[in-house]
Amino acid sequence: MIASVLHLDRKAVRALKVTDCYSVHRVVYSLFDDMRNDSQKIASESSGILFADQGNTKDGRRILLLADRSPKNCIDGTVVDIRSLYISDDFLDHGQYRFKVIVNPTRRSSTSKVLVPVKGVEAIAQWFAERASSSWGFAIAPAHLSVGPVNVALFQEKANRQVTIAQAHVEGVLSVIDREQFTHSFRRGIGRARAWGCGLLQLAPVSHRTQ
Repeated sequence: MIASVLHLDRKAVRALKVTDCYSVHRVVYSLFDDMRNDSQKIASESSGILFADQGNTKDGRRILLLADRSPKNCIDGTVVDIRSLYISDDFLDHGQYRFKVIVNPTRRSSTSKVLVPVKGVEAIAQWFAERASSSWGFAIAPAHLSVGPVNVALFQEKANRQVTIAQAHVEGVLSVIDREQFTHSFRRGIGRARAWGCGLLQLAPVSHRTQ
């Protein structure tokens, strides 16, 4: 896996018309060759690309990337500042990590089967802790779990379909309980709306590696 930091200065932001969630998605995906065929896309197979938009800075915009292949440094003739490094094989061998992640907290209604947003800090924290242990391969220390800003992104995708996504910023300390599942979560992302900047686990080890 390759981790990258993409910095778009103000000139690049203007040239690439970065204005909303969809335009960030467009820029990020333009950095990589698409390895999927049409049937794989229809089946929603993973693109192998995750990103987390860090928003505007005083001199541009910063976006974190994680992918299973190297990014380009030019989009439609615009050269961009992107710095990458390979993640070592033993990075995921630790027992605990500090983490940050942007997630799209949703549940499927038991009656209508429609996805509905999880609202409120406490409800999002509970939802995250439940999903972590049941689906993502790690457990959460409640005392060290923080739910920060919850932003609502409104945009039109390529087919002019209106999209609304809640993006909750969550951070804390996790303990690995299923190594294989945890590795998959890191490589493929967690939760929904990963194509729109959710699901990238930003990790910093806080314990010794497992033996």
